[in-house]
Amino acid sequence: MIRVSVLYPQSGKFDWDYYLAKHVPLVREKLGKALKAVAIDKGLAGGQPGTPPGFVAMFHMTFDSVDAFQAAFGPHAKLLMADIPNYTKAQPQIQISEIAA
Repeated sequence: MIRVSVLYPQSGKFDWDYYLAKHVPLVREKLGKALKAVAIDKGLAGGQPGTPPGFVAMFHMTFDSVDAFQAAFGPHAKLLMADIPNYTKAQPQIQISEIAA
């Protein structure tokens, strides 16, 4: 199993209402059965008291394999990426990881 994490750095704007009501359902619809699980983190604070979080949001998606992710995401990449400006100005960072535990 692998996890694809989309990390949104602080940008001054993140529309959580749009993200949760429109973007996340769109991702679920387009990625279909290949998408095994989703977890969404909302950044609250950094490691030191009074510091902001490094990321305003983290979107974690679980797939059986990198190939399964690429096959599901590839056909919809332009559509999903084009929706990002509707909820943030941030340039998301993507990390693909093997789930170790």
